[in-house]
Amino acid sequence: MSTPALLDSATLLERPGQRRSAVRGAASRRGATLAPAVPRPALVADFLAIAALDPAVERLRAAPAPVRLTLGDTMVEHAADFEQWRTDEPGLLVDVVAEADLGRHPFRTAYVAGEPVVAEDGRRFVIESAATLRAEPRISTVRLIMACRRAYVSAGDRVRILHHLDECGTGRLVECAAMAINAQDGVAAVLALAVEGLVAVDVSRPILPETPVRRRVLPYPDPFGF
Repeated sequence: MSTPALLDSATLLERPGQRRSAVRGAASRRGATLAPAVPRPALVADFLAIAALDPAVERLRAAPAPVRLTLGDTMVEHAADFEQWRTDEPGLLVDVVAEADLGRHPFRTAYVAGEPVVAEDGRRFVIESAATLRAEPRISTVRLIMACRRAYVSAGDRVRILHHLDECGTGRLVECAAMAINAQDGVAAVLALAVEGLVAVDVSRPILPETPVRRRVLPYPDPFGF
């Protein structure tokens, strides 16, 4: 299944305003200021959103078959949550684990110590938690982009934005947004194309006028050879 399809079937990212209200309400009831632990479904939604926007992720599969992983001098059979095929690392195995479940995870010690865990066939295994998935500024940038996923992009705006990137290679976000003459929000139009997988935006940085935007390789065969 493609990454966007997995994302559509997952729990949507909670709205920041709703989450802040829930945190304030829970804190006032308990007399505490610490935010509650992030539930696993929300972390899975974060993971899928990040994967959908990462141009290095070519394919994503949920619940792959169990594999034998090296843990010190022993071998442990484990079924990962996801398997990613990446341009820089094919066959990466990933578990998405909530903080409350880390203590029971069979590879917690290796995760905390930063020790590599590798399958028999050479695939690397990693754990993604709230600490990694919700690191700033990436998570805020991902949420801003995903909030534009429903923005309407006319055929004319779509062609002008993509043609501009074909001409310049990499363009600034503010310049690409100017190509969307029919959209109420040109920036939202460009970011909607990022959600579709047609353009790539660096999610490791905040959304700024100078944010670089470039074309992504089409996820399907191009009959015209562009």
